[in-house]
Amino acid sequence: MTTLLFTHPVFGRHEVPPGHAEHSGRYTAVEIALQAEEFSDLDRRNPPPVTAEQIERVHPAAYRERIEDAAPAEGLVQLDADTFMGSSSLEAARRGAGGAVAAVEAVMAGEATNAFVAARPPGHHAEPERAMGFCLFNSAAIAARHARALGAQRIAVVDFDVHHGNGTEAAFWHDENAFYASSHEWPQYPGTGRERDRGAYENICNAPLATGAGGEAFRRAWGETLLPALTVFGPDFIVISAGFDAHIADPVGGLRLSEDDFTWVTREITALASAACSGRVISVLEGGYDLAALGASTVAHVKVLMNA
Repeated sequence: MTTLLFTHPVFGRHEVPPGHAEHSGRYTAVEIALQAEEFSDLDRRNPPPVTAEQIERVHPAAYRERIEDAAPAEGLVQLDADTFMGSSSLEAARRGAGGAVAAVEAVMAGEATNAFVAARPPGHHAEPERAMGFCLFNSAAIAARHARALGAQRIAVVDFDVHHGNGTEAAFWHDENAFYASSHEWPQYPGTGRERDRGAYENICNAPLATGAGGEAFRRAWGETLLPALTVFGPDFIVISAGFDAHIADPVGGLRLSEDDFTWVTREITALASAACSGRVISVLEGGYDLAALGASTVAHVKVLMNA
């Protein structure tokens, strides 16, 4: 078995205004980084579009239809202060979520050890009925719910993006058999993710980090709080929201992580998955806005997946 990599040219065509942080160069940086010889063993696949049924496990039909209806034939449509759609954006969002779903299917079927979905736009800010924070469809939550549809009753999303994944938290808040764990800068956009926010069934675990926190605080949050809570939950499948904007070089966040920290947390998550759920884990790209740091962090992350 091997690690799957889901990519598609449409991820580079999702349109945003000039100067926007979530631009096409992000996809290019990841693509170039994963073309290195050390990644020649990756099983590279094109993602299919997500289906309406799969989306609607997280987003109501009315929301899905609203996003579809908003997609322009040309030009840009603005959905909120920083979330935009162009003529390729709907396909990019559909294939991003579809890649996450296909990754789950392959891992559940035993075709692959794990998978990385190198998609944009990101997804973890997309609430069930609201697009925001660059995000249209919440691919991580959709993937986790798809794993449940395939028989993984207890699903988990773990998120180390510099921003709290309010959309995933909202989707899972009242879901007794879903778990969400997040480390994130506090205070930061979107203003959610307080330590006391625990979910309706104590199924949410937030570890806010102060601006300027580095690897020691990050590793302590995961090692002492988030991973033990995930172990107690006992997941049948784990989805990683892999945001790399907590890197010290990133212009959007204020944390001070390095590639070594992303290597460490990926090892810890995959080791937990090996012990708890036969290694069943996939990863979806979220943030990361310094191109060099994004490429290097992705390399660190995917290397661990390939050796899990």
